[in-house]
Amino acid sequence: MKTKLRIASILLTVSFFVHAQQQPKGITGNTNWMNNWTNFKPAANDYSEATNIIAGTIDKDTKLLKRNTYHLVGVVYVTNNATLTIEPGTVIRGDDKTCGTLVITAGSKIMAEGLETDPIIFTSENEINNRKPGDWGGIIVLGKAPINSLGGVHTLPFDLEPTLNHYGGQDAEDNSGILKYVRIEYAGRKLSASKELNGLSLAGVGRKTTISNIQISFSNDDSFECYGGDLNMSNLISFRTTDDDFDFTQGAQINLSNSIAIRHPFSSDISGSRCFEVDSYEKVANTDMTKKMTKINASNITLVNLEENNQGLVRESVYVKENTFFNLTNSVVSGFAPFVLLEGNIGNGEANLSKIILKNVIANNCNGEIESEAASNTSGIKNYYGNPANGIEFTKIKLSELFTLPNIKGNPDFRLNVNNTIAIGN
Repeated sequence: MKTKLRIASILLTVSFFVHAQQQPKGITGNTNWMNNWTNFKPAANDYSEATNIIAGTIDKDTKLLKRNTYHLVGVVYVTNNATLTIEPGTVIRGDDKTCGTLVITAGSKIMAEGLETDPIIFTSENEINNRKPGDWGGIIVLGKAPINSLGGVHTLPFDLEPTLNHYGGQDAEDNSGILKYVRIEYAGRKLSASKELNGLSLAGVGRKTTISNIQISFSNDDSFECYGGDLNMSNLISFRTTDDDFDFTQGAQINLSNSIAIRHPFSSDISGSRCFEVDSYEKVANTDMTKKMTKINASNITLVNLEENNQGLVRESVYVKENTFFNLTNSVVSGFAPFVLLEGNIGNGEANLSKIILKNVIANNCNGEIESEAASNTSGIKNYYGNPANGIEFTKIKLSELFTLPNIKGNPDFRLNVNNTIAIGN
């Protein structure tokens, strides 16, 4: 009996270490969690005509019903600590002429909890094959979680009502509601040469807020942008955004998992479009340096450029600025130039580079590794990350071999191909 127990103990120990060494990379799931609720061809989707108008201010608890289709006109504010509840399957179409935009102000909530079989859809008012990025504004959520701007409270540069446009505070546990099984299509209206709305702007949003299973497609600026705040986010999809897929600033404390950015080079702009853009501030002079700097823990992330012929505007997958903590683990990055770019101010010293962890990552078909904007730093950076223990594997594999079904014309499946030796950790 003791011998059998000893053998069982050894097998359990071996199994544990094998599992530890073979952490799954990229998005995971026993089934393809992108099925059913997503749509990679929204231009051809025939949404119902609007039956109801949403405009002005919502200052009491309100519910939007699936049986109606809503026309979002102008900037609509949810205020006075009210809750906006949206039934699964509800369609809200943003107005083009008035830049329909939904703003959940600090203290108010949005309860938009769709279903895998019945997602909530925010989309363009325009008809089939006449939809384009920036047809309407987007969704903005303002909360009371910490940011690192001077004074601890800030405003967004989106021409919002001054008395309602504020976010930040001391409550990391702040709750702005739920966004789950939601699609946001064709948002990101350009307000001026330097101001563009995002698909989803999360400003000072606290960790009791649920952000998961959201697909943002064809945004004319960033898909997801976090201005400070403290969040756990998962199962996010950014598809063919014009600017960045995930943008973090102002001391954002974010855990992001099981999420994907699917880029197309002809949807990028010349300003510098990346999957991740991570910084702690725009200007030091406007920042309280005693507060937390941005810290992003990103795990089981897939970043993929669909173009394999080196055409279009292809840039680095990740851009990190000084005084920022960025941790990318158990992830897959394919088709960028280079793999990662660091701001020149970061230098090549261990004190700064230790804030940027890249571990158990496949960098596939990337033209360049981890580079600096200041060319003199690149060799030192390469030496720092060149240790195999850091677990960055550079490969040259076709998308069709790397992923299970990387074809957005059908039902794509961007989990690693189980028939590939990389996928099983060998």
